[in-house]
Amino acid sequence: MNRLNAMMLTSMALLILGLTLPPRDAFGQHQALKDRIVGTWTYVSVDVVGTDGSRVPMYGPNPAGVAMFDSNGRYMLLTARRGQSKFASNNRLQGTPDENKAVVHDNIAHFGRYTVNEADGTITFHIETSTFPNWNGTDQKRPFTLKGDELRWVTPGSSGGMAEVVLKRAS
Repeated sequence: MNRLNAMMLTSMALLILGLTLPPRDAFGQHQALKDRIVGTWTYVSVDVVGTDGSRVPMYGPNPAGVAMFDSNGRYMLLTARRGQSKFASNNRLQGTPDENKAVVHDNIAHFGRYTVNEADGTITFHIETSTFPNWNGTDQKRPFTLKGDELRWVTPGSSGGMAEVVLKRAS
């Protein structure tokens, strides 16, 4: 094969390859943060971080939970401690004061709308309803990072400290 034919075949192969490969956005390389956050995430950790860098797991060492973000700007978060004690009465409306207190300490959930500000790397939760009623109708802006399948943000916790939330994309 002469050199001209080899160059033409190489050029045609590259052209065909370029037409069949998905665009770069499909690989997530230039996809907007607001699009990359869409999906279902599971909790890795929720730690209260002290000013000295110490960490205390807020929902235990292996919290349960899910965060879901849709492409229309709606979200839902549920975080819970694993291994919670069952109510003795087997009726959620007849919990003892201690059982009810444990539920408040061991769970948080909220839902509403969210917006992503790519310029300052923040997500704002426009909370419609929360299991912590003081958050109902509020907006909470949180700095976040998204690297591969790990989503991480910092939140001023209603527990009096700052919490770091780490999630992984659900498979």
